[in-house]
Amino acid sequence: MTEKLKITAIKSYPVWVGTRNQMLVKVETDQGIFGWGESGLSGREKAVAGAVEHYREFLIGRDPMQIGRIWQEAYRSQYFEGGRVLQAAISAIDIALHDIKGKALGVPVYELLGGKQRYRIPTFASTGDEAEGDAAIERARELRAQGWQAIRFFPAGQNSSNIFEPRESIGATASMLNRAREALGDDVVLGIDYHHRLSVAEAASFCNKLGRGVLDFLEEPIRDETPEAYESLRTMTDIPFAIGEEFASKWQFLPYIERGIHQFNRLDVCNVGGLTEAMKVAGWSEAHYVDLMPHNPLGPVCTAATVHFAAAVPNFAWLETREPETKLGFDNSDFFPVQPRLDGTDYPVGDLPGLGVDVNEEAIQAASFRFWEAPHLKRRDGSVTNW
Repeated sequence: MTEKLKITAIKSYPVWVGTRNQMLVKVETDQGIFGWGESGLSGREKAVAGAVEHYREFLIGRDPMQIGRIWQEAYRSQYFEGGRVLQAAISAIDIALHDIKGKALGVPVYELLGGKQRYRIPTFASTGDEAEGDAAIERARELRAQGWQAIRFFPAGQNSSNIFEPRESIGATASMLNRAREALGDDVVLGIDYHHRLSVAEAASFCNKLGRGVLDFLEEPIRDETPEAYESLRTMTDIPFAIGEEFASKWQFLPYIERGIHQFNRLDVCNVGGLTEAMKVAGWSEAHYVDLMPHNPLGPVCTAATVHFAAAVPNFAWLETREPETKLGFDNSDFFPVQPRLDGTDYPVGDLPGLGVDVNEEAIQAASFRFWEAPHLKRRDGSVTNW
């Protein structure tokens, strides 16, 4: 490559894959090199596509190699900076630009992030939304037999499409987890994702119903808008917290990292602002001894970007994988003929230039977007509660 690259097109592809839409973004250049990115704002893909259109208007003609400068311009060149929709769009574009730069230089993306610090990326697997009680424990046994050292459960009532009553869930869930620890032993990491469905009081009651040492991490027990609420909960339990998958910037992580509220960052490269912002959060987390446990519930582009990120940072714990949940179909090989694949329970860190993922553009163009809405849950008294 002797001449500077120029961005010639930015295309949005909200595509139905398996049981959910994936919001893919392709950035093209005048020298035939292109990159793929993905947005993490599930259920609001049309909003992200609109934001990408706005950014496209001033990014055409720009040098895609200037990733940091483009990030700053996209974030700061408007009065209403940030927010989850805009940051999801910036995330997808930023990841695609890293893909372009890696391909242009003939190196994997992790080389752009400082080089790889590990050769394999350990993962945690989940028991699945539909398994509860003894069925969830049996599923955890299967995952343990397959080699997973870290396993995540979901609470009783997680799969409901209508009613979720927190107080009914916490007793049944605590009982299940106490039995799971006894069944699985002490040499496996156990966690649970409560999907921010509890109040502070409910979360404290839940923790008090658990035996000591049963949980190694409690994910998203309450909503994240008020750090002081998490600080209050922190005083009531010593179970490590894993939070942050909704955070859309380093500034949202600020109070949690600085105040020592949580122990695992569930950072999502497709929400936080792409790899550019993710690396800043990683360094900040390292300084405060907070480990990274990235959120990865989306498609192969997200997985590929997160594998490169995980390879390049020192303070890494586990990467979420949904691959054992084959019914989801998020890793459709017809759409993604080249993508990261588990080797046992780890993702090997590859050496292909860029992200190392290939997208069948013709196939995704033929796949229609479908409006998908998360369940609008209610309590038994008719009031609205969190999904």
